[in-house]
Amino acid sequence: MLVDLMSRHMQANPSRVRADAAPSSNNQRPADRLTEQNIESIAQLEKEAKAERKKSDLVAEVIAQFCGSMTFVWVHVVWFGLWILINSVPGIKPIDPFPFTFLTLVVSLEAIFLSTFILISQNHDAKISERRNHLDLQINLLSEQENTRMLAMLQAIATKVGADLTDLPDVELLREDTQPEKLAHQIKQREEQ
Repeated sequence: MLVDLMSRHMQANPSRVRADAAPSSNNQRPADRLTEQNIESIAQLEKEAKAERKKSDLVAEVIAQFCGSMTFVWVHVVWFGLWILINSVPGIKPIDPFPFTFLTLVVSLEAIFLSTFILISQNHDAKISERRNHLDLQINLLSEQENTRMLAMLQAIATKVGADLTDLPDVELLREDTQPEKLAHQIKQREEQ
């Protein structure tokens, strides 16, 4: 999904992803312009991914963010303190006498709903993280393929100019294409040991 968004963004904004795009007016170094363009592209992808969320996901995220704040803690400290105080004052008939059974019921129900909202928010975050990891893997594989091709070209140039490559025995190994499925199998075998 994120990869699709990135490719659509690149097609819609080809100058954003080119290293040789028109220079900015503030005379930035080319590397600074390139990183700025990359940051902008990723920010746009994040914005598009957030725009795809359902309203229920947005509600769950807002609730989960509030639950993870000190405001949430203080609201509960005040609420529990007042509840216990009001129901413990001598001379006043308590609404929920000790051991505060109704308060326990309300807090239990709140915990159920809050945990559900937090899980919904975490599931959404996990999906985005999985997309980022997939995008990162694709970029790494492309980079590896480019490096393999560059090594092959450099070796061809070195051979043409008569350079001695005998002291670089790993060059042939590095020129081979990486096989992700083979690497995944090796990782799995190592984990099982």
